[in-house]
Formats: sequence, structure tokens, C-alpha cells
Amino acid sequence: MEALPTPSGFSPKTVEKAVNALLKWRSSKLNTQKPQLLEHDEFVYLILTLKKIPHKGVSRINAYKIPLPCPLTNPLTEAPELCLIIDDRSKSGLNKDAAKKKIQNDNLPISKIIKVSKLKTDYRPFEAKRKLCDSYDMFFADKRVVPLLPKMLGKQFFKKKKIPMTLDLKHQNWKEQIDKACASALLFLRTGTCSVVKVGRVSMSREEISKNVMAAINGIAETVPRKWGGIRSFHLKLLDSLALPVYQAVPDLKLKIDGSAKEQEEDDVVAEEEDKVKEGKIGKKKGRIHEVRYMDNNDDGRVVDEDELGSDFEGDIDNHADDDVEKDSDELLNKKRKMGDNKGKGQKKVAKLKKEDGFKQKKAKNEDATKQKTIKKNALALESGGMQVKDNKKKKRLAA
Repeated sequence: MEALPTPSGFSPKTVEKAVNALLKWRSSKLNTQKPQLLEHDEFVYLILTLKKIPHKGVSRINAYKIPLPCPLTNPLTEAPELCLIIDDRSKSGLNKDAAKKKIQNDNLPISKIIKVSKLKTDYRPFEAKRKLCDSYDMFFADKRVVPLLPKMLGKQFFKKKKIPMTLDLKHQNWKEQIDKACASALLFLRTGTCSVVKVGRVSMSREEISKNVMAAINGIAETVPRKWGGIRSFHLKLLDSLALPVYQAVPDLKLKIDGSAKEQEEDDVVAEEEDKVKEGKIGKKKGRIHEVRYMDNNDDGRVVDEDELGSDFEGDIDNHADDDVEKDSDELLNKKRKMGDNKGKGQKKVAKLKKEDGFKQKKAKNEDATKQKTIKKNALALESGGMQVKDNKKKKRLAA
């Protein structure tokens, strides 16, 4: 692919200045702090800010691989802890023993092999997933297993940006794929406009860090939608430092409104009117009404404008019109009062009717309650009378 032309606001000198400033700040910070037992190799981060949120086709779980001239993890010189997740299902045709033989023959820097079935059963608790995430520097996974991994691994892998890199284990070039993944920066485009990419280590030289930053910026510009047109800014920073700007896009001027000509014309008209008023050619318009347009139609059916009323008209309202307006307003007020009085009377009537209905309902309820009480009393009296008659009959039989 041909390299894209860099915009005018971006230059390698600004990158070198930013790298030098960050390393200088870190050295001054180490001089003031207490010395540590174990040296901590810190990363250099490149912050990408887009103009728009990437759409669904561009944003994805797997990272974009951006090649770097100086790899962050070198399996030959260093001894990184690498973990490989393989597909041990019957359809895959691959098992753990075959994978071990392949790793030994090709001398691959893989220190652990995990089967998908074991990952599903043994690493189900959250603590087990967290320990697995912290135990290894990088993770690789078979291409056929990648859709199953987000549920199995959990959110800890996504937080620490340790999502497994995809490998096509059907092909025999495992070593080339692993070397390419180790020598590339990972760009995650998700649901926001800001992304962070690791582009170097503090242990590297300044030239190596600068080369990596330039390569990462050019690679990101080729990957991102709309290329350089979709990028708002690039910043460089360490973990605890400030973000130093490396590139800032010029704001778009497409929506600029050219209203200067209209404003000048309006100002000229106002100035001419003021000059005429000062000279006495035109009298000042009284009140706030400067133009009155009557919407009453003539016999011809056309609207009467100000110019047809005569040149002496200056925007004042006649006294007759004032009287008519006052009469109309008085009539409206009287009508409103009458309507209000009628409403008040109607509401009072409604309230009275409601009260009367309430009283009637209460009376009916009381009458029903008294009727039920009398019925109960009569029933009790009848029952008691029947019992007495039976007792008298028994006494007579006994006496006989």
C-alpha cells in the first residue's frame, strides 16, 4: 500500500520533542523518588482521538494489528510468558499433544497451552480468570475459538487489553504469525472516539521510540475510516504524565456563514436614515411602531400599504382607532365578566345538586340499615317463640 500524504500540521520533529520531554520528565521524577528493588519498565502510550464514533463495521472486539519497526516484546532476546488457547473439539482435528509437538519442533516461545474445554470448566470463577490474566504477558487463540472467548474470559481481559490475538492454526506458519503479532501495536476501536495504543517502552532508545510513534501514526491513519480526515488529534504520554500534543487537526470551516455583506448593507441604511433625521428632512417616528400595514381589503380585493396612505404618514395611530380599540377592549372585558359570573353560578348549582344527592344517598343507606335490623329482630323473636312452644309441649307430655 502507498503511504498516505501527511497533513501540514504533523512533522517528525514534534514527535521527537515530545519523546525527549517525556523521558526528561521521567528521569527527574526518578531522582526525587526513593529507589525501588525491581526496575519497572514503563510503556509509552499514543492517544488517538477521532472526530466521530466509528460505526459497527469498523468497531470490533479484536484489535487491529499495526506493525512497528522495533517490537515491544521480542521473543528472541526476552523471555515473555505467552499462552495459547486451542480448539480441542472433534471438528477441529487438533489436540494438546499435537500442539506441543508443533511448538517443540518450531521452537516457539509458548509457555502454556489451554484447551477450550478446560477454560470453560476450570476457569469459571472470577478469581481464577483474574489470576490467569495476570500470569501471562500475551494470549493467542485459535481463529475458530475467538467468538466463544468473551463469555469465558470475562471483563478483566478487556480492562487490561489482554484480549487473545487470533492465529490460524490450520496453516503451518505458526512462528511467522506469532512474530508478527509480537512486533505490532494493538488498536482497539470500540464505542467511543478515544483509543490508547502502546507504542514503546522507556527502556528503548529515543530514536526507537520516535520510529515506533511515527509508524503507529501512519498505520492508524491507514486503518481509521476517512483516513486523516477522520482523525482529530494524537497525544503522547506516560502512565502518570501529562498528554503532550503531537498532531491537532484544523477545525472545519465549511459551515461558516458569510453574513458580512448583509450586515454592511443594513448598517449603511441605518446610517443614511440617521443623517436625514439630523438634517431635518425626515421627522422622527414616534413610539415603537415604525411601520403599520393595514390588512383591510379595498373594493378591488388588494391590500392597502403604507405608501398608498400618503407621504405624511409617519407610523402614528389615529385617535379614532384608539377609541375603537378601547371600546372593543371594554366589550371584551364585560363579556368575560358575564361568562365568569355564569360559570360561578353554574358551579354553585352543581355543588348544591351534589350535596342534595349526597344527603339522599345517606338517607337511603340509613333506611336500608333500619329495615335490615327490624327483619333480624323479627326473625329472632320468631325463633324464641317456637322454642317456648316446644318446651310447653314437652312439659305437658311429662305431666300426662
